[in-house]
Amino acid sequence: MKMQLPTTLTAGALLSLGAVYAAHAEIVSATPQGFEVHETVHVASAPDKAYAALLTPARWWSSDHTFSQDAKNLTLDARAGGCWCETLPDGGSVQHLSVLWVAPGKVLRLRGALGPLQGMAVDGVLTWSVKAAASGSDIAVSYAVGGYSAQGFDMISKGVDQVLAEQIGRLKKLLES
Repeated sequence: MKMQLPTTLTAGALLSLGAVYAAHAEIVSATPQGFEVHETVHVASAPDKAYAALLTPARWWSSDHTFSQDAKNLTLDARAGGCWCETLPDGGSVQHLSVLWVAPGKVLRLRGALGPLQGMAVDGVLTWSVKAAASGSDIAVSYAVGGYSAQGFDMISKGVDQVLAEQIGRLKKLLES
């Protein structure tokens, strides 16, 4: 079976995603040493329900942004030292992120390089937070990445920002459907 790697975003794909999710997306900074992106969304769900859904990425992460092209292969062991992992055909696997901090119902912090970033000399910290808000919850995700990239981080940060905006939008859709 042929394994497909996540595709890079084309300019058209970035623009179409941006039109859908731009209100929630922000590139906090992009420098020659790294970048930070931040996404937020309000959901009409209680914080405990929103956090529980966050812990099941197979239900909301896009299959287009997996190595196996099937989000059902994603698992998250939500404990310090746990793994956001993906099983691959023929017995393979990928560790996307390792779990650093779990505060049930509030914070999930992970470390690692997502997707194409894994082939680069970079590391990142991805933090999800859930807070009670009027008529639901606010969910935020930030991803700070540092290291070396021959092309710099300007275009990379834009692609990552759009991918994370898509994922938080998918989480919102799951919680509100």
